[in-house]
Amino acid sequence: MSRLLQLDAPNAAGPRPLTSAPSLAKINLLLLAGFFVALVALLWPHWRDNADLSHGFVTPVLFLLLLHEARRGPQRYLRCTAGLRAVQSTLLALALLLVCASGLYAATLDWTHSLVAFVLTGAFVLLLGASLLGFAADSARIIPFNWTAVVAIAVWLLSAPIPPGTYLRLMLALQLTVTENVLRALHLLGIAAQRHGNVIELATATVGVEEACSGIRSLISCIFAGLFFSATLVRRPWARALIIALAAPLAIAMNFLRSLILTLLANHGADISGLWHDLTGFAVLGVTAGLLAAIALALERRSPPAATPTATTEAATGYVRPAGYRSSLEKLQLPVTVAGAITVALALFFVVNTRPSARQNLPPPDLLAVLPGESGGWNVQTADDLYQFTATLQTEHLAQRTYTRVRNDQLEQITVYLAYWPAGQAPVSLVASHTPDACWPGSGWVPVPLAPAATLISLPGRPLAQPEARLFLSGQRPQYVWFWHLYDGRPIAHREPRSPLALLKLASKYGFSHNGDQLFVRVSSNRPWPEFSGEPLIAQLFERLQPFGL
Repeated sequence: MSRLLQLDAPNAAGPRPLTSAPSLAKINLLLLAGFFVALVALLWPHWRDNADLSHGFVTPVLFLLLLHEARRGPQRYLRCTAGLRAVQSTLLALALLLVCASGLYAATLDWTHSLVAFVLTGAFVLLLGASLLGFAADSARIIPFNWTAVVAIAVWLLSAPIPPGTYLRLMLALQLTVTENVLRALHLLGIAAQRHGNVIELATATVGVEEACSGIRSLISCIFAGLFFSATLVRRPWARALIIALAAPLAIAMNFLRSLILTLLANHGADISGLWHDLTGFAVLGVTAGLLAAIALALERRSPPAATPTATTEAATGYVRPAGYRSSLEKLQLPVTVAGAITVALALFFVVNTRPSARQNLPPPDLLAVLPGESGGWNVQTADDLYQFTATLQTEHLAQRTYTRVRNDQLEQITVYLAYWPAGQAPVSLVASHTPDACWPGSGWVPVPLAPAATLISLPGRPLAQPEARLFLSGQRPQYVWFWHLYDGRPIAHREPRSPLALLKLASKYGFSHNGDQLFVRVSSNRPWPEFSGEPLIAQLFERLQPFGL
C-alpha cells in the first residue's frame, strides 16, 4: 500500500483555503455536499424509527467536525502516482456498482428498505474515499490524508441500518449469548432459574431478553464512540487501535451487566418493564462511552503536544506547485467529477422508474370471507391483533383464522393467514422479505431441515401449485408451514428473503413493475399435510382461493 499511496513527509504548513481550491475540486465539493444532504434525508427516517441508530442524528455534525479537525491534524499529502490513480478508480467503480445495486434493490424493496439505505451509504463512503485521495493530493492540498479524515468517512457505515439478514443473525446471537451468561451468573449466585431460548424463568418472575435488550444498540454506539475518540483524543496508532478494540467487548460486557441487574431486580419483585428498563439502558450507553473516553485520555496523557497548523495561502507557506501540477490535478479530480455526474444520472433514472404505479385495481377482497367461518367439528378462532403488523407489512389487508379440534386425544390445529397488497402498493420483494424464514426464528421457532418428498402436497380432485414448505420447532412443538406468494394472479418463485443476490434476481425478473396485486397465503399445522388434506375445510378454503390464481 505504501507504494500505491506515496506520502510526502509531514509538513507544518496547513491546507490551502477552500476559497482558493481549483475549480474541479470546488465542483466535486458541491457534488459531495449534495450527496451528503440526500443521504441524510434518506437515513433520517431510519434514525428516527430505529432506536439502534439513534446516534445517527449526530453523525452529520461529527462528520463536519472531524473534517475540520483533519485539516488541523498531521499534514500528509499524496503524490500523484499510477498506483494512487488505480486505487481511486477502483473506489469510484465500486461506488457506481453500489449505486446501480441500490436502484435495483429499490425496485424490489422500495427506497425506504434498510438494505437500500445500507448499500447507498456504502456507495457514499466509497465516493468519499475516492474524493479524499484527490483532495489529499499534493496538487490539491484541500484536506490531508490522516486518521481523522478516514474516521470522518467511516462513521457513516456505523450510522446506516444493518441489512435484515445480518441484523437478525447478530441479534439472535447476542440474545442467546446474554441469556446464557445471565443464567450462569444466577446459578453462581445461588438463584434457581432455567432458560427457554431467550427467556429466563425465575421462581417469582419470567424475564425475556428481547431485541432491544440484545445489546446491538450499545454495540454499534460504542464502536461509533470508539472510532470518534480514536480520532479526537489519541494520536498514537497503538492507542487508537486499543480504543477501537476495546469498544465492542466493553459494550457486550456492560449489556450483560445490565441484563443481570434487571433479572436480579425482577427476582426481588421489581417491575423492570418501565423506568428500570430505560434507566439502565441509558446508563449502559453513558457509562461505556465515559469509560472509553477515560481510557483514551489516560493513554494520551503523557504524549507530547502536537503542532496545529492552520490553513494559509501558498505564498505564505512557500508552497511550490510540483511539476505537472495541472495534469496531476485533472487526473485525480476529473474522475471524481465524472463519477459524481454518473451517480446523479443513475439516481434520477432509478427514482423516476421505481415510483409506485398509479394504476388503480379492483377493490381489495374481503379476506375473512375467504377463510371459512365455520366447519363441522372444528373450533374457529379469528385473530384480532394483526393491526400491529400493518406498518411493517405496509398493508391493512390482513386476516388469520385458527381451526382446532381434539381427535383420538390429540389436538389438531390448522392456521390460515392471508395478506393482500393492491396493485402499485408494494414491490415484489417487500412481500417476499416477510416469509416465515425471516420472521419466525425471531419469535423462538427453530427451522428444521425438511426432506424434499415432504414438501410435495396435493389436493383431491384438482391440481395445486406447489408451495414452499418448512418445518419449525419450539421446544417439542412442531409446526409445518406451507406458503404461496401470488403476483398478478400467478404464483412466483420464492427467494431467500435475506439474500441480497436473491433479491437482485427478483429485480431482474420483475424489473420496475409494481402493477400486479399480491396475495400471500400461509397454512400452518402441527400435523403433516397428508393427515388433513382431505378435510372439507381444506377443500372449501382452496376453492375460495382459486380465483386469486392458486
